[in-house]
Amino acid sequence: MLSEKLLEILACPQCKGDLDYDKEENVLICPECRLKYQIKEDIPVMLIDEAEKF
Repeated sequence: MLSEKLLEILACPQCKGDLDYDKEENVLICPECRLKYQIKEDIPVMLIDEAEKF
């Protein structure tokens, strides 16, 4: 689970927009770019090349 402070400062690396946290899937979601960023071992993987489209 990510801390609230970390969630406040994280931004999408592609559009620099806000991210939503999906607790069930444990991913960060950018609704603007329609990308999901995985979280591995409590560390967000903020690489555009590794993001999943939805």
